[in-house]
Amino acid sequence: MVRFGLTVVRHGETRYNKDKILQGQGVDEPLSATGFKQADAAGLFLSNVKFTHVFSSDLLRAKQTAATIIGKNKFCKDLEIKYDARLRERKYGVAEGRPLTDLKAMAKAAGEQCPAFTPSGGETLDEVRERAKDFFEFLCQLAVEVEQKEREMHGAASRSSGTSEEQSVFPWTNHCSQPGLSSDNGGTSKILDANILVVSHGAYMRNWIGYFVSDLKCTLPENLTKSQLSSVSPNTGVSHFIIELQSGSRLEPEIRCVCLNQDSHLVDVGAECVAQKVF
Repeated sequence: MVRFGLTVVRHGETRYNKDKILQGQGVDEPLSATGFKQADAAGLFLSNVKFTHVFSSDLLRAKQTAATIIGKNKFCKDLEIKYDARLRERKYGVAEGRPLTDLKAMAKAAGEQCPAFTPSGGETLDEVRERAKDFFEFLCQLAVEVEQKEREMHGAASRSSGTSEEQSVFPWTNHCSQPGLSSDNGGTSKILDANILVVSHGAYMRNWIGYFVSDLKCTLPENLTKSQLSSVSPNTGVSHFIIELQSGSRLEPEIRCVCLNQDSHLVDVGAECVAQKVF
């Protein structure tokens, strides 16, 4: 069995986020001062987690967030961040650079509702989901290859015994409603073949999580409401998943959501943490 951790973080705030202006892919804004503070807070929150791989959208707001998070990490300061266009925000076409209210007006004029409405030149929700699916399958293959390489190098016996220095200190047990994770209940204290950090965008992440839930039957925290599931993550919100691939197969992975859009690290930042539901 291949088992890996996946931590997904939304980028920090930009001035366009604050002003409720759509960025999509065509507006490449840097983080605001608040956005950097949020990224710092997320980095401290994740500072004791030993990541094996880091991926980020190649848009500036995500790149800056990923670099800040890794810069705060106790184990991974020198880990290479790999940029991937598949992690970009949903493309909003003619609505990019315009207020969110304009998108809503476009949708109303077309007799549709956000977020299902696709402005001219934009991506459909299905197209975004296909990007997310393609990237997730890439991660699964990556985890399989890492496990195979580890097995070849050290053998099954030495790997199964594990070593204490390979363990990460995960913060979710203190901040999420899930019971404390342990090796007895399939939690994060078991050896992971890979532990992957991904930094991306709000609408993209919501579609990705929707794919996990609707297509892959991801197990969710018991107290998660439908509203929480449909909402976009706050800036630098953290979601964590454990993925198991039976017999190294990428087909029908078992996914458990440990926490979704975690934002306790933002309490002292002083930023508005409630994201707009349409994007």
